[in-house]
Amino acid sequence: MQKIVVRKEEALKHEFKGVSLDSLAVGERSMVAKMNYVKGNFATTHQHPHEQCGYVISGEYRLKAELPDKQIDVLLHAGDSYAIPGGTPHSFEVMEGGEVIDVFTPQREDYL
Repeated sequence: MQKIVVRKEEALKHEFKGVSLDSLAVGERSMVAKMNYVKGNFATTHQHPHEQCGYVISGEYRLKAELPDKQIDVLLHAGDSYAIPGGTPHSFEVMEGGEVIDVFTPQREDYL
């Protein structure tokens, strides 16, 4: 179901594996989610078919990703962004709580 415009107060609130998130705009092939992280949230190494691009609004996060040609292990801060190809093993640890915007292609049905 497409949602072309989603006002702040209309965002769908979800919890996924202990993380609070807001499902925002939903297009034909992509979606936007705002992740509301608290210190201690941790996504163990996993992979999904969705390409995932993110922008850090606030907080501090450790992103690890296993790309075919290199290993990524980096701390992310406000203003940083990332792109994780679909099918790439990765993990995400919250060092300091905050907000991150994620865009997924295709849409994540488990976030809708």
